[in-house]
Amino acid sequence: MKKIIFTLLLASGLLVNAQEEEKKLTISGSVDAYYQTYLSSPDNSGPSFGTAFAGKSGFALGMANVIASYEGEKAGAVLDLVTGPKGAGATFNSDIVDGIVNQAYVYWNVSENTTLTFGRWNTFLGYEVIAPAANFNYSTSYLFSSGPFSHMGLKADFTLSEDFSLMLAITNPWDTNDTSMTGEYAFGTQLGYKGQFLNLYYDSGNNDGLGFEIDYTGGFDVSESFFLGINAAYNDNDGSGFYGVALYPQLATSESFSLGLRSEIYALHGDANNDESVLGLTLTGSYTVDNLIIKPEFRLDGWDNTDPYFDNDGMATNSLSAFTIAAIYSF
Repeated sequence: MKKIIFTLLLASGLLVNAQEEEKKLTISGSVDAYYQTYLSSPDNSGPSFGTAFAGKSGFALGMANVIASYEGEKAGAVLDLVTGPKGAGATFNSDIVDGIVNQAYVYWNVSENTTLTFGRWNTFLGYEVIAPAANFNYSTSYLFSSGPFSHMGLKADFTLSEDFSLMLAITNPWDTNDTSMTGEYAFGTQLGYKGQFLNLYYDSGNNDGLGFEIDYTGGFDVSESFFLGINAAYNDNDGSGFYGVALYPQLATSESFSLGLRSEIYALHGDANNDESVLGLTLTGSYTVDNLIIKPEFRLDGWDNTDPYFDNDGMATNSLSAFTIAAIYSF
C-alpha cells in the first residue's frame, strides 16, 4: 500500500514538474554607451543629425533595458523596462529614475496560426528598431525617426502559409499616448512574404496624429557573406509629410566582424516643409566578442535647400559629419 501511495505521489510530482516546464520565465536585455565627436563642426556648438537617439557629443549613455517574458502553453506576457536618454526618447518620458515602460503586453496563442496581442508594443513600421543590439548601424535613420516607435492597442498575427503572414491592428492614434481621449483610433496592417513586409498605417491626422503611411521593409541574402536590407516609406498628413528610401548593404568579413553602409535619401513634402531633402551615409563596423558588440561608425549627412549646421569656422553649412564608437552588451 505504501509503495502504491509513493508511486502515486511520485507520478503527481512528475506531472507538476511537467506543467511547470510548460511555463517559462526568461530575463533578457541590453546596455549600451557611446562616444561621439563631430568632424565638421565644434562639439560645443550643439550640432545634431536630426534623427532619434545618439545625439550627444563626448561620452554618453544610450539605453539600458530589461525584458521579462513569461511564456505559458497558450498565453504569456512581456514587460520591457528602459532607462537612460535613449529610453526616454523612445517613450517620450523623462522620468528615467523610476524606469520607463517601453513595452508591456499580454498575448494569447489562439491556435498554431493565430496570436492575439494586447497592450503596448513596438512598431511594425520600418527596418530599424529601438533596441540597439538588433540594429546594424548604431545611429538611426530619418525614416525610423519619423515613424511611430510604439503602439497601444490590439493586434492579431496570422500565419497564412509557410511563406505568407498577415497582421491586423487597431490602436490609439499616437505612439506617445497610452489613452485615446478623443475617441479616435488608428489602423495598421502588415502583409509578409518570405521576409519581405508591406506595412500600412492610418489615422485621421487630427490632434497631432500621423496620418497615412505606407512602408516596405525587407532584405535579401545576396551570398553567404553579403546581405542587402531595404526600407522605403511614404507618409502624408493632410498634404504634408515625408518619403524616402534606405539601403543597408552588409558584408561579413569573418565570424566576428562585419561592415555595413546605410545609404538613405529622405525628403519632406508639402508647403509647410519647403521640399527639403537629405542624403545620409553611415559606415559602420561591427565587432563581436561573446555578448559584447563594438561599433565604430562614420556618418555624413548633406541637406538640400537648407543650411542647418555650422562648420568649424562658425559659418552656416548644409553638411555634418561625425565619428562614433559604441559598445553594446546583450544578456
